[in-house]
Amino acid sequence: MSAPPSERRAIILIDHGSRRPEANAMLGAVAAALRKRVPDRIIEIAHMELAPPSLGDAVAACAAAGAREIVVHPYFLAPGAHVTRDIPEQAAAMASRHPNVSIRVSEPLGLHESLLDAILARVETA
Repeated sequence: MSAPPSERRAIILIDHGSRRPEANAMLGAVAAALRKRVPDRIIEIAHMELAPPSLGDAVAACAAAGAREIVVHPYFLAPGAHVTRDIPEQAAAMASRHPNVSIRVSEPLGLHESLLDAILARVETA
């Protein structure tokens, strides 16, 4: 069952961004797969640098689609400067521009049990 428009939730996947279009397209593919898993959520992507869309663009798209809650997920392995400083600062700035939308930032991928499974699966197919 889908949430009513007044309760729509969104996820923004954000990565570093690249000059290589195929690298940026990977995040789009992850977002497409996530949309299939959670079709009731608004899913957008953003890049910190080097390619559009920006986090501001993604937040605006989510808000325009009716999101009232956005979780920004840093598609990073480690908590570097973008994850610990830049993304939270930009998310806070976007929250002040969209006062009717709750914006939170999740932890990066980091050390997660599922990531270990993915590593082992890649190793086995090498």
